[in-house]
Amino acid sequence: MKFSLSWLRQYLETDKSVDELATSMTAIGLEVESIEDPAVKLAPFHIAHVIEAKQHPNADKLRLCVVDTGDGHVQVVCGAPNARTGMKGVFAPSGSTVPGTGLKLKPSKIRGVESNGMLCSEREMGLSDEHEGIIDLPEDAPIGQPFAAYMGLDDPLFDIAITPNRADCLGVSGIARDLAAAGMGRFIEPDVTPIVGSFKSPLGVRFEFSDGMEDACPLFVGRYIKGVKNGASPKWMQDRLLSVGLRPISALVDMTNYLTIDLNRPVHVFDADKVAGDHLWLRTGCDGAKFDALNGKEYTLDGEMTAIGDGNGVLSLAGVMGGESSGCTEETTNVFIEIALFDPVRTAATGRKLNLESDARYRFERGVDPEFAVPGMEAATRLVQEMCGGEASELVVTGAVPEWRREGAFRPSRVHSLGGVELDALACDSILQKLGFGTQELGSDHIAAEPPAWRGDIVGEADLVEEVLRIHGFDNIPAVSLPRLQRRAGSGIALAPRRLGWARRALAARGMSEAVTWSFMPEAQAKLFGGAPPELTLANPISSDFDVMRPSILPNL
Repeated sequence: MKFSLSWLRQYLETDKSVDELATSMTAIGLEVESIEDPAVKLAPFHIAHVIEAKQHPNADKLRLCVVDTGDGHVQVVCGAPNARTGMKGVFAPSGSTVPGTGLKLKPSKIRGVESNGMLCSEREMGLSDEHEGIIDLPEDAPIGQPFAAYMGLDDPLFDIAITPNRADCLGVSGIARDLAAAGMGRFIEPDVTPIVGSFKSPLGVRFEFSDGMEDACPLFVGRYIKGVKNGASPKWMQDRLLSVGLRPISALVDMTNYLTIDLNRPVHVFDADKVAGDHLWLRTGCDGAKFDALNGKEYTLDGEMTAIGDGNGVLSLAGVMGGESSGCTEETTNVFIEIALFDPVRTAATGRKLNLESDARYRFERGVDPEFAVPGMEAATRLVQEMCGGEASELVVTGAVPEWRREGAFRPSRVHSLGGVELDALACDSILQKLGFGTQELGSDHIAAEPPAWRGDIVGEADLVEEVLRIHGFDNIPAVSLPRLQRRAGSGIALAPRRLGWARRALAARGMSEAVTWSFMPEAQAKLFGGAPPELTLANPISSDFDVMRPSILPNL
């Protein structure tokens, strides 16, 4: 999960440093794998002024430029068609490494003329795929200023590891909420103010699930927006998407990618004029149906996959990926936005069967907040109207939020018995409330705790103890020495752990080596040692090379 510091600060009012935030994230279970500061690799690059650009004497397609770098004048040979006298661009000095290509610059002669450094394109700076010309900056760009600071690229980028149980932290807002609970600042709620629709949606939604399959999609929220003008998304959105490795496409498409990471809310947008009929249907049982996905590939569905379609067939693979036939383009003027809840197990199975990865699938199979469908629609509507204009319809709501509420008994004394930390009921209650839990004191050592909708992983008292411990701080768990080993009364024989140490030392002293091997192995190799019985064959191996449990420790040695 990647996000920038400025993105985090949209939901976390804080004065903490990058290092303090990183330390806190790791301490509460959101392990920081890396922090990348783009300003570091862009440090050599400065804004420069092309004082003169004239024809290269020995090459028709090259220009000979005299460049004011703010620290003197240099001569640069440039092949960009837009290089001209008076322009301002980005200068890379000799000795620097170009981020987008990895090329290390050095003084050279190009067609017999000396060149020192280069004027860079967006692709060479690692900002986009644009390379038709060099970066052309506004006239008021200050000569000599670091390019990263001028463009707002001096924004540290965090990359954190999210464990499968913390689906709520697959959104920047969820990470900010956790940090606020840990005392790193104040959480800023996202703006999900309802937008009143002015007309009834001309497109409806129907569930056509057979008996027993209704849980494939318990809730679908849709909204029709007419009169939109699709184009490039705002620079701030493009910058954020680029910072996490996503390529901006258009305002409507970028909005869906942005909300997926921003609020952990997968969204899909249909070009409403490409939908045949007056409604979308959702069903399973589309065995053999063909589907052209947005990634340009064709897939064949089986009868257990959840599909969304219209009068002409399948339009979208629910929870995984949208289809090419109803995708938005620059000509799109009317859209239908989809925000739904899809069954995690079916979504995961569909993706695995088709070998189809997507950010939406990654989140749905881990579980999304069931209460955030309607608020998510309001956030999506607001972004579309801000970027593309348009008039919004009333909401189309099919199905209902599934029952998710559960209340668990929590005894603060268990924080000590399970976690080794003495915390009173008041401190435990305060931590749980900061995390969004509903609590009610039922006795001196008994709290009724209701997890929030976004914490589907909380299922028992031990989970509540873990929440209290991680926010209080695992580092605050006191170190306690183990009791000294005692000999059994009257036997004079040491306990097993001590014998194990003696055995290891004795074997090592005789030249033996200890090996710790995989518990899995290829079935073909297992057959060489008698084979693995059926009960040792894995139903879902991590790879084809580890498809059976080892029948003994010998084969992997």
